[in-house]
Amino acid sequence: MQGVDAAWLPDGAFRPIGTRRTLIRGSGPLVDTVHGEVAQACVRFGGNVSRDGSPGPYDLVLELTGDGRDSGDGGEAFTFERGDGRTTVTASGGPGLLYGFFHVVRLGDAAFRGTCERAYHRPELALRMLDHWDNVAVHPVMGQVERGYAGGSLFWADGRARAELLGRVRAYARLLAACGINAVAVNNVNVHEAEARLLTDRIGEVADIAGVLRPYGIRTHLSVTFAAPMVLGGLSTADPLDEGVREWWAETTSRVYEAIPDFGGYVVKADSEGQPGPFAYGRSHADGANMLAAALTASDSGYGGTVHWRAFVYDHRQDWRDRTTDRARAAYDHFVPLDGKFADNAVLQVKHGPMDFQVREPVSPLIGAMPRTRLAVELQATQEYTGQQRHVCWLGPMWSEVLRFRVDGVSPVGELARGGLVAVSNVGDDPFWTGHPLAQANLYTFGRLAWQPDADPGGILDEWIRLTFGVFEAFGAEPAAGLHAIMDGSWRTYEKYTAPLGVGFMVQPGHHYGPSVDGYEYSPWGTYHFADRDGVGVDRSCTTGTGYAGQYAKPWAEVYESPGTCPDELLLFFHHVSYGHILHSGKTVIQHMYDTHFEGVEEVEATMEVWASLADSVDPARHARVTERLEEQLRSAREWRDQINSYFFRKSGVPDAHGRRIH
Repeated sequence: MQGVDAAWLPDGAFRPIGTRRTLIRGSGPLVDTVHGEVAQACVRFGGNVSRDGSPGPYDLVLELTGDGRDSGDGGEAFTFERGDGRTTVTASGGPGLLYGFFHVVRLGDAAFRGTCERAYHRPELALRMLDHWDNVAVHPVMGQVERGYAGGSLFWADGRARAELLGRVRAYARLLAACGINAVAVNNVNVHEAEARLLTDRIGEVADIAGVLRPYGIRTHLSVTFAAPMVLGGLSTADPLDEGVREWWAETTSRVYEAIPDFGGYVVKADSEGQPGPFAYGRSHADGANMLAAALTASDSGYGGTVHWRAFVYDHRQDWRDRTTDRARAAYDHFVPLDGKFADNAVLQVKHGPMDFQVREPVSPLIGAMPRTRLAVELQATQEYTGQQRHVCWLGPMWSEVLRFRVDGVSPVGELARGGLVAVSNVGDDPFWTGHPLAQANLYTFGRLAWQPDADPGGILDEWIRLTFGVFEAFGAEPAAGLHAIMDGSWRTYEKYTAPLGVGFMVQPGHHYGPSVDGYEYSPWGTYHFADRDGVGVDRSCTTGTGYAGQYAKPWAEVYESPGTCPDELLLFFHHVSYGHILHSGKTVIQHMYDTHFEGVEEVEATMEVWASLADSVDPARHARVTERLEEQLRSAREWRDQINSYFFRKSGVPDAHGRRIH
């Protein structure tokens, strides 16, 4: 991988395998991938690899024991054991052998020391997917990658597939497989004209990308416009109950599968933020999703595709003066009445919070409210509202809180996500993949949590640090601890100097970077904080507000209903309170705002000091890029601090108890 930052797969990570004797048993495309990986490592480090029945002895055996068809785990599970001087990985399917191989890579030398009883590893979620919001052609407003902060698209350039960079796509597939991701949607959910044509006359370009992803067990998905029969097929309607429309989708999907036999399915944003959908024909979301689901499982084909229907549907032309309309309610109100009406291969893709990937918001009440519908939970690895990969903001703790949240006091989100876990990708063609080298940790953490939603995020972070930095001798225990400290508290640090107590947004309109307290306050987007001279926050109680709190199951409906029981970190999301309201912490709301914004800046300053101390332990290019981003983070944090504190000082008239300067 010359010329690019190899994230968590630097050459040194393969040394423990590359110096040993390895036997690989089995056949198939993914077994060939494993063999190629081991062979390359052996060339670099002096070991050797044999196939099938060659005589031993061996330090490592990687063995395929079946075809994975009847294993009940999709062929993705594997076993690992160590004894009698040999490490053995077995799997019933090619994907499992590939994941077992990367498990050995993660363990490093530890995989070849001591003994380990046979352990069974399988992913908790069958689908672990990244959605790329990539545009084929550069959009005049959205650019090359909508909400992308790491350069241009990996897949597209100058209006076509990047054939000259398919080697980089292969390296990307390798990175994704290393952390367990098995599906990728290769274009923007907002489907423009160029992207629409990928479904028909440009499907060959998608097939080329799929061919590069396939050897690493990754299925390709495509975002499509609901209006495709009109845009591409010349029909006069896109009514999902129209027989001509259904036939068009069936025939088009058949041609997709001719080009991509293992095609994963469609991603659809419909009747959302101006995108076309079934509402135009008096039809429901279930009608629309089921029409596509039928095309993806034609009875004589056995395609096995899935439609991911996004639940991000709300009124984006709201009257800011009307406090009865609440954007947070929208997904629940739209979709709960449709529970049980979606086809088996239709997955409702739900953002983890009810608004839009804010630094702090409650778990969406839609999760757990539709027991007869397959739900996928959508996260955002690209940091649209959390620093846009110019700020260190490791999201593992946030995502872990979401996945462990028990929606009814019993069932955690990670178990309810039967349709899988999806993240908006944070990768581009930047030499460091994610623009900010430390943002790579978000991509890795997503994959590992998608494999095991209840995993310890701190352990995953240590794993990423060791794989990314620890293979270099100069990076010892002390630098690793320093880097862990920088990353582990970064989400809460970002929260401290930006939006307090769950109030959300307060960002510059459009690009969403930097503070603008009233930027969306009088807009049609439904993103309000309602700050006035007496208080701040949105009343979402059932007693006096929008009733949103009542969408939750017990005990959360009761917890969120009252300011006295609502968690401090979500208080302003659920309640409008006075500046003198006493939090559970013992502070007033206004003093909490002042204190956290000063603390946030101080923590960024401390982060810069720790990173500076690692200069001799990190390669110069990577250290310089992170230093550059930290300087911008500090500038931005000071701007957030001064604007937020000044705004609320002028609104409330309450001075800082510690006498610090507020403009």
